[in-house]
Amino acid sequence: MAAESPARQRFSLVLITLNAGAHLEACLQSVPGADEIVIVDSGSSDDTAEIARRFGANFLHQDWLGFGAQKNAAVEAARHDWVLCLDADEQLTRELRLAIEAALLAPRHGAFRMARCNRFLGRWLRHGEGYPDWSLRLFDRRLARWSEDTVHERVYCRTAVGTLRGDLLHASAESLGDYLAKQNRYTSLQAEALFGLGRRIGSAKMVLSPLARFLKFYVLRRGFLDGLPGLVHIVIGCFNSFMKYAKLRALELERGGP
Repeated sequence: MAAESPARQRFSLVLITLNAGAHLEACLQSVPGADEIVIVDSGSSDDTAEIARRFGANFLHQDWLGFGAQKNAAVEAARHDWVLCLDADEQLTRELRLAIEAALLAPRHGAFRMARCNRFLGRWLRHGEGYPDWSLRLFDRRLARWSEDTVHERVYCRTAVGTLRGDLLHASAESLGDYLAKQNRYTSLQAEALFGLGRRIGSAKMVLSPLARFLKFYVLRRGFLDGLPGLVHIVIGCFNSFMKYAKLRALELERGGP
């Protein structure tokens, strides 16, 4: 009698959404093996809810708490301890999907990271800041959780982290104008968070941080190989570094800083 195949750990696919109808279906279709889909929505007015229910998702409403807290709320709503956290404009490649299934047969780690490949100005970025863009998205929630950061949240875990083969495709369809507007919001949130932590900034940091970022990602990590999209991507990233600290300095002046 043949030995039975080992049963893999059950996992929940977890997302947070707001007007994600343009991307959500493709995202959910890329994870056909999920044992549960949990979507925590902060007030969509498009067809996000309809798409979610068509896939049998547990669709919940939660007023916006900030990225980290919102994702923790979604993870806590899941039935299974193993969770795969995706954004609605992301998709698993076949290689990554198979790697997740294999990892969950007998997990050697309590958390796994994956390479995220970003599409920008019509090109998949394969160097610099855009790749591999390591993202920890599969984890046992008993051993890991999202930080409470309002923006640029990350997963903290009490276990060794494994690496999965395959790419997580981030194919946002937003225009360059929308992308810039989002970056403007993010730098404002970052500045507020830094101010709340008591961080203060001098002119040297404001100038040197963008320069260091350019040298690291465009030169050392060969972002120049991604052509014009790679150049635009890193220039925006460097400008974000500058603006984050410029906004922090503005907060210091507005609120009685030195």
